[in-house]
This record gives sequence, structure tokens and C-alpha cells, in this order.
Amino acid sequence: MKKLVLVYNPVSGKAVFKNKLDDIICKLQSRGCMVIPYRTTPENSNLLEFIRLASPDGIIAAGGDGTVHEIVNLIMHHKLDIPMGIIGTGTSNDFATFLKLDTDEYFDRIAEGKTMKIDLGKVGDRYFINVCSAGMVTSIAHEVDTRLKNAFGKLAYYVQGLKTLPSFRALDLTVRTGEEEFHEKAFLFLVVNSSVVASFKNAAVQASVQDGVMDLLIMKQCNMADLMVVTTELLTGKDISHRKEVVYRQSASFEVECSEPLTSDIDGEIGPDLPLHIETVPKAFEIFY
Repeated sequence: MKKLVLVYNPVSGKAVFKNKLDDIICKLQSRGCMVIPYRTTPENSNLLEFIRLASPDGIIAAGGDGTVHEIVNLIMHHKLDIPMGIIGTGTSNDFATFLKLDTDEYFDRIAEGKTMKIDLGKVGDRYFINVCSAGMVTSIAHEVDTRLKNAFGKLAYYVQGLKTLPSFRALDLTVRTGEEEFHEKAFLFLVVNSSVVASFKNAAVQASVQDGVMDLLIMKQCNMADLMVVTTELLTGKDISHRKEVVYRQSASFEVECSEPLTSDIDGEIGPDLPLHIETVPKAFEIFY
């Protein structure tokens, strides 16, 4: 019998996760899995001890991107030799969406122990599974009131985004890879592991979680009409990498500097201030797949 710790965020997904918990436990238990639930708190101060005492065959992260980010870092920092599964239940579940982990068949694969190794990104001592970003729009997620996000989900991000449009201004970025150095005046940049970012399902068309590189997207300074065109194409799943307003690169590492103070965002959580050294850690993490 496979033993699994189910780490769940009770307020994710408009705070209705409690209605899904029994269904998730039922699906895993009916497939011969022993499920040990752990209810997250703002601190999760005893989560590591809980996992070590449970000695599970895997950890299931049920929540949004922030919950997944925390479990990834806990596993990596403490060298826990166990795979992680992802059940997306939050406002944003980009990585789970990219890997199509939202089907009943995924529970079969968890029970059967099917896994794969994936790349991670790393900034300083922090790992990210999906995205590291910074710029004029990446602060939106942190400015959205939690109550608003729980009530309205993704709509809350769009409302906040519309409020910030009048204050958009470009930033002076310097980017270095192993092959080149270039400068851009840009609204934002993203270094991504998958093609799904901020619920845009085809943001980085060449992205792969097993190719040993990260994908860089820079939204260059442009007028509001062009910005709206690019955003519309993202919403409809079109490839934007060829557009004149976008810089697209792939590399195993990136160094990004800004001419003014700027704070990054890592998997939806507040990250370090720029400058950043972002590197790929190839096939460093095992997930149920």
C-alpha cells in the first residue's frame, strides 16, 4: 500500500477546497493508497517533522502555485528522496495545467507510482518550478487582497491589472546569457520552465520541463495598442515569440539587472531584489506523472 502525505491549502480556490478534500481522499484511498492529510498554516513550522514522521512514499501538494512552490523547496532543501504530485485547487495552477494533471487518470498514475524527473529553476537558494519574473505587472498578484482573490478568483487579477495600466512605464534591463549580453527597455520579463504562465496557456511555445534550459520572455516597451494586441494573442493561445514587441531566448542561465530597484516574483511568491542570477537545475526533481 502506497503511503502519501496530502498537503492541502484550505483557503485555495476561492476557499472551497474543503468541499473537494473528501473526494480527493476517496480517489486515492479507493486506489489502494493510505492518505495522511496535512492542513497548511501561514507558517507550516512542523511540516518537515510531520513528513519525516509519516515516512511517506510521496507528497501530494493540493493548492495553488504557492503551495507547490513551498513543497518543492522543502523537498530540495532537505534532500527528501520522495516524488511530489500536484492537484491544482488554487486561483492559479499553471504548472499542473501545463502537465495536464487534472484528470482522474492522474490518480491512477499516482497509485501506480509513475514518475518523471523535471528541470527546476534556481535563484540564490530558492528553487522555482514554473516562473521567475519581474516588472511593472508582476506585482499585481501581491497587491490583490486575499479576500478579493478568494471571492473572485482570476477576475481579481484582471481588475487589479486594469487599475495599474495608467502607471505602466518601461524599465532598463540588462540581460546576460552564456552566449550574449543585451539591453532592453521593457515592461517585464519572465524566465519560465513551462509554457503556461499567469493562466496564458501558450506563453512560451518551445518550453519543456526536461530540456535543461529555461525560456526568457521580455515584453518590450511599446504603445498601449500594441500591448493589447500581444495580450489578446496570449489569451487566444497564439505564438507571440516572433512579435517585434517580444524578446524570446532559451538558455541554461540568465543574469538580469535593472537600472532601478526591482523585486522579483517566484512562482507567485515575493522573490529577491534584482540583480538576479537564474540557473537551470536539470532533471533535479521527481514528480508523479
